[in-house]
Amino acid sequence: MTFDLVPLTGDRTDQYRQLTDQAAALVSGEPDRIANAANLSALLYHSLPEVNWAGFYFHDGHELVVGPFQGKPACVRIALGAGVCGTAAHTRRTQLVRDVHTFPGHIACDADTRSEIVVPLVRADTLVGVLDLDSPSPARFDDTDRRGLEAVAEVFVNSLTTS
Repeated sequence: MTFDLVPLTGDRTDQYRQLTDQAAALVSGEPDRIANAANLSALLYHSLPEVNWAGFYFHDGHELVVGPFQGKPACVRIALGAGVCGTAAHTRRTQLVRDVHTFPGHIACDADTRSEIVVPLVRADTLVGVLDLDSPSPARFDDTDRRGLEAVAEVFVNSLTTS
């Protein structure tokens, strides 16, 4: 299968609908979480402006472990409740951070990052991990991004097999 990135058009809400459709097409028929996370990381990284990291951390039963991503090398392990990713995993609520320097306990994997959004990945009440996006721009992410990225995260979670 070949997949061409299609430029996003319209307002940002329309763009996220298109991105969610592209995400669904990418994972269609593929149940492997690593393959789907890798492709979705690339899709997000190359489709969204002002993003310097896009990827996944998976819950191993004890902590978050880095999964497929696009961007600079990342922190490998993050405790639940630590930093933005660990907080999203622990609370199971999307964390939208306009300025990471004001987030208590922020873990600086990339010193260039100024804002971040992390969406928890939960399937059948079980924590799978988180979807994490960073930006070098302060206040890069807003509620439109939150809704759009939560929709992409849902596509990913729905692609997982139960085995």
